Amino acid sequence: AITARRQHLKSVMLQIAATELEKDKSRREAEKQNYLAEHCPPLHIPGSMSEVQELCKQLHAKIDAAEEEKYDMEVKVQKSSKELEDMNQKLFDLRGKFKRPPLRRVRMSADAMLKALLGSKHKVCMDLRANLKQVKKEDTEKERDLRDVGDWRKNIEEKSGMEGRKKMFETES
Repeated sequence: AITARRQHLKSVMLQIAATELEKDKSRREAEKQNYLAEHCPPLHIPGSMSEVQELCKQLHAKIDAAEEEKYDMEVKVQKSSKELEDMNQKLFDLRGKFKRPPLRRVRMSADAMLKALLGSKHKVCMDLRANLKQVKKEDTEKERDLRDVGDWRKNIEEKSGMEGRKKMFETES
């Protein structure tokens, strides 16, 4: 009994919805006809040339009025969109949440950076190496030994055999 009642209610609801859709469709069609009758009157083409010219002037005047209205609407839309963007920016500022753009590494020399900041009028040269002090390297013991050794083949020949070992003991002590 419950399922039969559900089916009956469902079919009644579908019938009511179908009649509402048809009423809405006919109402829209009537609104369309009224709008077209009001804004687009039927065109009567006159017979004489002067009447045709007068009709063209009237049509051009209507076109100009429509274009002005379209332009005014576009300006209003642009103005309101700009206001919306400004308000959104203020809202983000008040919240304190900023979108930080991803930063990219830019390879630029100091001279190029100063030129970009100061413009091409200022001639600035930043040679950082020119201001550095000259430092003399002190010879370490290992470097001296390596320089004193010279050719490794001669060194091996001198140390080979008993005489070479004898020389090693003499030089160490």
